[in-house]
Amino acid sequence: MAKYAGPVCKLCRREGEKLFLKGQRCFTPKCSFEKRGYPPGDHGRDAQFRRRRVSDFSRQLREKQKARRLYGTSERQFRRFYQHALKRRGMTGANLLSTLERRLDNVVFRLGYAENRAHARLLVTHGHFNLNGRRTDVPSLLVRPGDRIEVRPGSRQRPYFKGLVNLAETRTPPRWLERDVRALGGTVLHEPERQDVDASLNEQLIVEFYSR
Repeated sequence: MAKYAGPVCKLCRREGEKLFLKGQRCFTPKCSFEKRGYPPGDHGRDAQFRRRRVSDFSRQLREKQKARRLYGTSERQFRRFYQHALKRRGMTGANLLSTLERRLDNVVFRLGYAENRAHARLLVTHGHFNLNGRRTDVPSLLVRPGDRIEVRPGSRQRPYFKGLVNLAETRTPPRWLERDVRALGGTVLHEPERQDVDASLNEQLIVEFYSR
């Protein structure tokens, strides 16, 4: 599936809830979801007043799409993450969310070094971060406990990274990450657990979708 390049606010409206894809803007009155909370399209405004039966497949599909859009993955990537979670011991749904959380772009976002996951993906792609001392530009790379992520020395002189300390200090990292704001880095303490995922996702519906 091709990468989505349209207005991300439409994705929130399609899922019927805020996915906070624009970062801080989603907390302001400028958020499009606050102005137009109905689904996009010519008949979107009428759809919120229509009553219709929602099938099990529809609920499963919407939950899978919501998770995909939240973490910014393609369908092929998401299915690969599901297959990876399926092979691990434990609950498949919790394993899937843990795997998605361990993506490098998500870790950069969680550490507070990017405004949203799309911005974090862009920073990683442009090679502004080192992983264990080596430059990496693969946003989907999965980190492991003990891994060290930090801004590259050559990137710290850029205007964005010079003001990054103030941005990062406004965000609290999850307990599975240790952040060193002054060094613009962070360390993975352990794999994230289900309670570390703050998104309103029902992973069981995703498992049911792929188990059909």
